[in-house]
Amino acid sequence: MRLSHRFLLFLLSVLAPLVAAAQYRMMPAMPAPEREVRAVWLTTLMGLDWPRTKANSDERRQRQKDELLRTLDALQQAGINTVMLQTRVRSTTIYPSALEPWDECLSGTYGRSPGYDALAFAIEACHARGMQVHAWVVAFPICSVAQARQQGRSALPAKHPELCRRSGDKWMMDPGVPATADYLATLCTEIVSRYDVDGIHLDYIRYPEKGIPWDDRATYRRYGQGKSLAAWRTANVDRVVETVSRAVKSVRPWLVMSCSPVGKYADLPRQSSYGWNARDAVNQDAQKWLARGWMDWLLPMMYFDGQHFYPFAADWQENAHGRVVAPGLGIYCLSPREKDWDLTTITRQLNVVRTLGMGGVAYYRSRFLTDNTKGLLDYLQNAFQRTPVLPPAMTWADSIAPATPQVKVHLEGPTLHFRWAPVQDDTPVTYTIYRLPTDSTAQPERVAHGLRQTTYSLTPALPRDRHARYAVCATDAYGNESAVVEGVNSQRLGGEQQAAATVVVTDTLTLPDGLSDGLWLQITDAAGREVCRLPRAQNVVVSALAPGSYRLNIIGRKGAVHPAMRFWKAA
Repeated sequence: MRLSHRFLLFLLSVLAPLVAAAQYRMMPAMPAPEREVRAVWLTTLMGLDWPRTKANSDERRQRQKDELLRTLDALQQAGINTVMLQTRVRSTTIYPSALEPWDECLSGTYGRSPGYDALAFAIEACHARGMQVHAWVVAFPICSVAQARQQGRSALPAKHPELCRRSGDKWMMDPGVPATADYLATLCTEIVSRYDVDGIHLDYIRYPEKGIPWDDRATYRRYGQGKSLAAWRTANVDRVVETVSRAVKSVRPWLVMSCSPVGKYADLPRQSSYGWNARDAVNQDAQKWLARGWMDWLLPMMYFDGQHFYPFAADWQENAHGRVVAPGLGIYCLSPREKDWDLTTITRQLNVVRTLGMGGVAYYRSRFLTDNTKGLLDYLQNAFQRTPVLPPAMTWADSIAPATPQVKVHLEGPTLHFRWAPVQDDTPVTYTIYRLPTDSTAQPERVAHGLRQTTYSLTPALPRDRHARYAVCATDAYGNESAVVEGVNSQRLGGEQQAAATVVVTDTLTLPDGLSDGLWLQITDAAGREVCRLPRAQNVVVSALAPGSYRLNIIGRKGAVHPAMRFWKAA
């Protein structure tokens, strides 16, 4: 009853006004949360999303790289913060693996290098744009029988026939063989040990659905141990998920483990899945994987609408176990060659998902987004994802934020140059620059994020923003962000543009060199009210101040007030 009641509330409070607005192509957007997943699947299989050019010459290799950069630029402009890059394609890879051959999508030939490391190139390009990149690993499907012949002795069925089983004219890994879990864990460990990916994303980690030839009776006889066939198959998939997760986390505990289960978990009390669901049709007990901590994110493939979408989205969210569930939306259905959905079908889903408080969304596939199918790119860029946000923090694994960087800024002509000391943490750290509002009730504006260096140059579009207040925050690899402390403010000091340093103090404030002459120091609070006035000294005791933001001014010999610096009094 609880689920049904919630679903009715959605229909009344959300769907009705959205449907009423459907006559407008640019539908209204629910306000964005501070954080959410905005992911996209970038498919390399057959170059569906990338690449279209085969890297079989120097010139074509550069064209292939440029294709990816243009795609990532478009995704960044659309507000995407996470790229699921297909890394293991069909027991083939887009990086030089010690386990499996190169996929043909890059060079045009299985086993042939494109002349560069595509995964390393993509990671660097995504990180430069402030986007995470997760290695998308297709788990059980391998290659076709014909492709295995092309690959020869490097094909997985030739190297490890004990792990593989025919499925019609294709090969698949057999989940019932215990060594399958170990092999996939080794492959994922190879990736996370060698590359600075932000996560591992498992796809097709399920048994074949009805209609696909699959005969695992021999494996069942050997390993079934008296379980029912369904329970045994479910346990096999569980084993793979747990083994891969533990292996990845043993290398880098902060990496995001995610997967894309079938879009309906199971039949609901008042809504049938019509025989197509994760748990009972293909042995994916994905809600258990969240509860056990084997998965951090789920991106269920909810490529449908109406009664097939909304009640099941609510069910996923009600059973998220404090983790992230971000529905995968079938934006390919907008294409006239597919289901020819109207744009409002997707925009309505987006807004309902956000109203439910879900962890975000994922888009399948990137080409339908970058091609602006039915105007979706415009809608995201101008409405639904207009303001960039970070992915959710993994507070269930770690909730301690890193220290706040101490920052200096220098204004040279129209450009602000930021510099700060690196923050020491147990995980890799990235940095975000905020422009602080003049209105204390407004939210800081994110100017740049995902920075891995400790310098940054900014040329504001508006001249007044050259003299705005800025702050730099550190974010650890779990997503925990340091406090927004009033940072730097380019001021006119002594008739020149100088740098006012960010200072966080507890007891004593030391004045920087080169400040204006004066007899007195004035400390004001964030509202500009004088807190105290002291004789000028190099070191000022501030231990009696309450925690918060303050400004230090110098009172000149003729009573003129010269702003000197802002500082934050820590507890």
